[in-house]
Amino acid sequence: MRVLDVAAVSAWSAACVHSLDGLRPAINGINVYPVADSDTGSNLLHTMTGAQHELAAAAPSTVAEALSVLARGAVAAARGNSGVIISQVVRGLADWAADGGELDGPGLAAALAHADAVATGAVSRPVAGTMITVLHAVAAAVRGCAGGRADLAGVATAAAGAAAAALEETPKQLPALAKAGVVDAGGRGLVAVLDALAGVITGTATEHEHALEAIAAPVPGEAPYAWEVMYLLDGVDEARLPALRKELSGLGDSVTVAGDGAGGHAVHVHCADIGAAIEAGLELGRPRRVRVEPLLTPTPIEPGGGLDRTVVVVVHGGALAEVLRAEGVAVLAVPSGTTPSVEEMIGLLNEAAGRHVTVLPGGAELTAAADAAAGHAMAADRDVVVIPCASPVQVLAALAVHDPARRTNDDVVAMAEAAAATRRGELRIALEESLTWVGRAQSGDLIGLVDGEVVLIEPAGGAGADLVTAALEVLGRMLAVGGELVTVLTGADVPPGVGAELAERLRAEHPEVELTSYASGQADAVLLMGVE
Repeated sequence: MRVLDVAAVSAWSAACVHSLDGLRPAINGINVYPVADSDTGSNLLHTMTGAQHELAAAAPSTVAEALSVLARGAVAAARGNSGVIISQVVRGLADWAADGGELDGPGLAAALAHADAVATGAVSRPVAGTMITVLHAVAAAVRGCAGGRADLAGVATAAAGAAAAALEETPKQLPALAKAGVVDAGGRGLVAVLDALAGVITGTATEHEHALEAIAAPVPGEAPYAWEVMYLLDGVDEARLPALRKELSGLGDSVTVAGDGAGGHAVHVHCADIGAAIEAGLELGRPRRVRVEPLLTPTPIEPGGGLDRTVVVVVHGGALAEVLRAEGVAVLAVPSGTTPSVEEMIGLLNEAAGRHVTVLPGGAELTAAADAAAGHAMAADRDVVVIPCASPVQVLAALAVHDPARRTNDDVVAMAEAAAATRRGELRIALEESLTWVGRAQSGDLIGLVDGEVVLIEPAGGAGADLVTAALEVLGRMLAVGGELVTVLTGADVPPGVGAELAERLRAEHPEVELTSYASGQADAVLLMGVE
């Protein structure tokens, strides 16, 4: 097959339904994130079955029409977060084909890249390790084929292979999956859909095998702690959709608002207030086909234990977040000067496995946001403890003493004590003129602080060497009362080599002290320092 045609689209939709029907129990069994409610396989099957029925009832004359009908049916039938996302994959293909492009090899590559953008745009908070991540990998793998001479079969096979490889990586990206020992359920469904496409195009069965073992399931009869609310929304002004996403994000998580390309939208949210979720749609358009399902508190089946509790972190600075993620910690990174939304915080809690979640926020304002999320109705199924931290260096100190083998309460106390015992120093650039305990600071001056109090003012215009000298003076004050371990986090705008020079000079002045340094990526602090 050189070009995707109407018959191939029809065959693909049938193959998707056939594959998802066979995989449904297994995919349901590995449904751990965002809620272990064992319905991802069923939701994907329902979505693609609705799409197939819509296509079967139509008589499209072009591949663009066929994909458009398929997308409209998928959006209308979409169930769950995974169903909405897969509907947007189909819509992305349809949108690209509607522009008149031929779906040959390069055309399919370009259409898959567009599908990635459309599906990602429908999700309020994309999370690494989910089907969105798998879709990103597909788009990246075929991007080079969009302007080349790759044949249709080669692109389809490459897409399916990239999806399968990315799926295997999902447990490394999402702690809830790693602790359960499974791949992402939605991602597994996406692999099945792309396998079906490759099979139709190549004329051979394509099926990437994965170990699918049931890990979690809700306990029948348990009271719901929240609700999955879905409805179709008509007559809405596209420009007002961001406001709808924002309002829904304040109610809960797993927010998606997905269009069908013909003016209709599928709305999805996990929340505790059903009425508020529906009223948000009423203010903008006409909700119909409202569906509400209970979200039951998941009871993980724990092979060997270890799923009872998790530590999660929220910090400013992407570089520090990546360091922590590499250690298997669930992290929410927000831009400097901002606080996370309710949905972002609830989503972070959902990334964790188990009933007990300890939150380590790397700043006073982040601590306030974590406290608000801990008391939110959507967190009612979790025992959430927030350990107040005024700086990321205190977060690192707490993580250093975290021991999953300890009793939960003892571990929380140990982390809280380690955070509180860590003295914190900072170097910042003054944003305005101010009067401090050590004199008047002008805008642009370098300010040194110890535990929030200004102890040093250096005139504006200093170079990297001046930063090192200032940092050593601040650290000298902190080490005067004792300390064995120094942690330094460099900000986003720190000149290269400052961290290495600081380590060398500190080693010369305080050979008894051990120093660890990381890039933080923060924009509001030049250097952050901790002494333990």
